[in-house]
Amino acid sequence: MAKQETDAKALKLAKGLKNGHNWKQLCLWNDDGYFSLSTEDIVDVPVRLFLTHSLLTDLEDLIYRQIVNATRFPGVRMVVITPDAHFGYGVPVGCVLITDFAEGAIAMGPVGYDIGCGMMSARSDVLAEEATPEKRLEFNRLVMQGVSMGAGGRSHKLGKVTKPEFEKLIRGGAAYYVHHYGASFDRSQAERHCIPVDESWQVPWGGAGRPERGMDQMGSLGGGNHFIELQHAKETGTLFVQVHTGSRGFGHGLATNYFEIAKNERPDTLTDIDLGYFTPESEHYKSYLNAVAAGGNFAILNRLVIFEQVAQVFQKVFHSELQLFYEISHNLVQKEWHPDFGDVWVHRKGATRAFPAGYPALKGTQWEKTGHPVLIPGSNKDWSYILRPLPGAVKSGFSVNHGAGRRLSRGEASRQLSQHAMDEAYRKAGVVVNTDGHVPLDEAAPAYKSSTEVVKAVVNAGLAEIEYTLWPLASLKGVDERRPNRGDKSKKKTSKHY
Repeated sequence: MAKQETDAKALKLAKGLKNGHNWKQLCLWNDDGYFSLSTEDIVDVPVRLFLTHSLLTDLEDLIYRQIVNATRFPGVRMVVITPDAHFGYGVPVGCVLITDFAEGAIAMGPVGYDIGCGMMSARSDVLAEEATPEKRLEFNRLVMQGVSMGAGGRSHKLGKVTKPEFEKLIRGGAAYYVHHYGASFDRSQAERHCIPVDESWQVPWGGAGRPERGMDQMGSLGGGNHFIELQHAKETGTLFVQVHTGSRGFGHGLATNYFEIAKNERPDTLTDIDLGYFTPESEHYKSYLNAVAAGGNFAILNRLVIFEQVAQVFQKVFHSELQLFYEISHNLVQKEWHPDFGDVWVHRKGATRAFPAGYPALKGTQWEKTGHPVLIPGSNKDWSYILRPLPGAVKSGFSVNHGAGRRLSRGEASRQLSQHAMDEAYRKAGVVVNTDGHVPLDEAAPAYKSSTEVVKAVVNAGLAEIEYTLWPLASLKGVDERRPNRGDKSKKKTSKHY
């Protein structure tokens, strides 16, 4: 088949999918802990759904089209659906797309708009009993003074750096930041110090995305599902802190501009901008990979700068040191090795890398004999988890979920939930929200799946084991006025968040 025909087939989705009505009945349980899905709409691509029976039943039917989308990119070797899956951009949030390294596509929807979004976890020796309600409130108040929150938040620590300095930060990553800014954290506790960016690559400033929006945002949280949380570890009885944030306006701006470039490259075949992709012969292929690397570097630094600010607050409130435990990204595409496929591109949209002990990329690191930590947040009134990958993670492309996953769209949560009832429920649970106790309804616990059920799917499949179980004591989230969300489909339980 000619390449032009292959590309057209990859993008062509029937208006009425042949198995859209019965795809769940076609999911076959595998004793290795996942469902296999093979339908008339999915041709010769292994699709594995790491779900419990309950999670499969509750998964919105509309997501099937996006699963099919994921199988249609050129060079796909396997698609994995993680247990937190829900409706996303082009493909589900909670999707792992593995494509051939030499000839496969670099797909943009399976990276998303918040390039390099991820998690940071820190731990202490402070006993949880010391986190009295008064100290929880003080912690929140001081963090909110030092870390700007919400969609328009600006950096308090760095301010607006010059364009040349910003370029050095997004190219040099944590290594450059530590050397030039005298940071105190141990960057060996991060998944990576820096993702290489070609010197010849030029940031696509301006355009519809305006990535320059991020130049004064490094060290700010953002809105949506991003958070800072003070937690109690059940296993040790001590305090942890977790942070979830990404590449802010810079990453979003890069993604927006490259989605437009992909659409313009294939104006006749790319009818859905969310399905944009580049193949190796495209002049934009390497450029987009560089953009992902630069956005990823921003996101890594953003989490580490926030850690510095939070650690200062922790010291002031609890008179003890907060130690960086681990930092890890999701929403990336990376070259990796898989024993069944060799060298591949692994896209993780709302999914997290999970390399077990002995994985080649961990050789020479402190994680070589244990596997690296995996950080899994729940809602802010539910358990969060730190896992350790097991050899069984090979089944899922060395990937697990990145959180609990939404079960209600932001619009539905705001319509269905009572502000008074939510505030009272959190108060009774002892979870201090921001400084006013008002729970953002679109981020309230009922909007999310049970993290216990989600992690159960991971553990039962032998992908990872639980190391720490964490309960929220104080929650910090940016509160923005609700804006139109492309994933809010009226009455449907859908949500696209990034």
